[in-house]
Amino acid sequence: MPACPVKSLSGLPCLTCGSTRAALALAQLDLLGAVAANPLAVLAWAALVGGGLAVGLLAVLNVPLREPDWVLSPPTRWLLVVGLLANWIYLVGAGV
Repeated sequence: MPACPVKSLSGLPCLTCGSTRAALALAQLDLLGAVAANPLAVLAWAALVGGGLAVGLLAVLNVPLREPDWVLSPPTRWLLVVGLLANWIYLVGAGV
């Protein structure tokens, strides 16, 4: 696989470093390898696939869908920022 341009230039991984390797590991059903590559990417892939399956099931059941009308609260935003930072610190520490 090609090297990450950000890591090649700076020596530090970007927030998405390891995401492709995590996706490939998930495709081979290697959950531990995927989590080792990028834990946050595993959660994102699970949300993407799970959400797609849920919406597909609702469509088959003819359940009407509407757009959500909520906005993320400030504590939720901070939690997302802390989660991204924790994932990046893991990537730096793991040498991904």
